Amino acid sequence: MSLRPLTLVTGASSGIGAALAEVFANNGHDLALVARRASQLNGLADRLAREGRKRPLVVVADLLQPNAGDVIDAELKRNGYEVQYLVNNAGIGAYGYAADMAPDVRQSIIGLNVKAPTALTLRWIDPIVRHRGGILNVASTAAFFPRPGMAMYHATKAYMLSLSEALHNELANDGVRVCALCPGPVLTEFFSSAGTTPSIFPSFLYRSPERVAREGYDGLMAGRTIVIPGFANKVLCQLPRLLPRGIVQRLLAPRAIDSEKNKSISREGSSP
Repeated sequence: MSLRPLTLVTGASSGIGAALAEVFANNGHDLALVARRASQLNGLADRLAREGRKRPLVVVADLLQPNAGDVIDAELKRNGYEVQYLVNNAGIGAYGYAADMAPDVRQSIIGLNVKAPTALTLRWIDPIVRHRGGILNVASTAAFFPRPGMAMYHATKAYMLSLSEALHNELANDGVRVCALCPGPVLTEFFSSAGTTPSIFPSFLYRSPERVAREGYDGLMAGRTIVIPGFANKVLCQLPRLLPRGIVQRLLAPRAIDSEKNKSISREGSSP
């Protein structure tokens, strides 16, 4: 049986992930929405259907589980689909010193921000190539800065940026587009669950999830390697290239951190 192509969005229950799902739906893509929270996924799927779009396939899965890829793939095939576009949006953030974090928090940051998107990307490379599709990796402006106080989060986003740039070149001859979407701060649930507040960033850096999603989609379809929404964020990301690394480190030095908050993590999506 021939499998139909679709776009799979991880961390689609809220924030940037939900906004990306809506943009892809508005552009005629069949969708699979993946996250842990069934009620939010079904709410989004129902709303898209009420507004005249095809109801997305909802797949409830925890990407930190070793069998998550198998669970998702089985559900796709059971419904006659395979991946054409992959949106790796799910992620975790935690604010605090890396050495003070609980081991399970450290493992979750690496697992969800690095291991899971890498595994899903490599798992579905063949159908993505076959359908001449694409991969949109939601990284962050954090990818450009080694920030004390969020060391592991920033390091994982740097990994996703590097992976995206390399795959963009490796898969170009196959007609596959690979793009790293690097938003600055976005007003989502990320901050409260990561143990910090939006006030850690100046207000002029903020962009809405909807704007970030639109620019990410347009950049992917245009074949761009990196998309940084907002002029101020673009300028900010150039500073590590212009200033000595020691100065950048001092500028990024955090205020006092409450180590008790290091056990708090933000999941399913939105990057500061």
